[in-house]
Amino acid sequence: MNTCLVPGQIDVASVSRHLARRCAAQALYQWMITGQPTAEIESGFISDDALTDSDIGYFRHLIGAVPERRDALEQQLHALIERPLSQLDPVERAIILIGAYEILFRHDIPDSVAINEAVEMAHLFGAKDSYKFVNGVLDRLAGERGVTDSKAP
Repeated sequence: MNTCLVPGQIDVASVSRHLARRCAAQALYQWMITGQPTAEIESGFISDDALTDSDIGYFRHLIGAVPERRDALEQQLHALIERPLSQLDPVERAIILIGAYEILFRHDIPDSVAINEAVEMAHLFGAKDSYKFVNGVLDRLAGERGVTDSKAP
């Protein structure tokens, strides 16, 4: 990691999960482009040490759960995006699917964290202004879900 971390100022678990999301976005991109089973993709990431310092369990969770719930996620997103999801850039689509999954199904993750993480990934992997699109879609999703189904216990 190129960022200089000051001890005591960064939550190691947050950094670990952040790295897991980044690797999951890359793995899901690969899955969408190649059609390869996620188990094969996972083993490639693990053997390449791409997951060093990341939450491997969360990486595995994301690359299993997002494809498993892809239809439900895309159904929710369809109303928020003016074109078919299949026409989205695959990088943006992978990032949006992860963010949508966290907003809709991970009640332990605040919506703001899911959105911020997705926006950061869009800055890193997406086209020049894709972060704006990602932010808008996930913010609307969180707002709609928040009206009908609060994450609060």
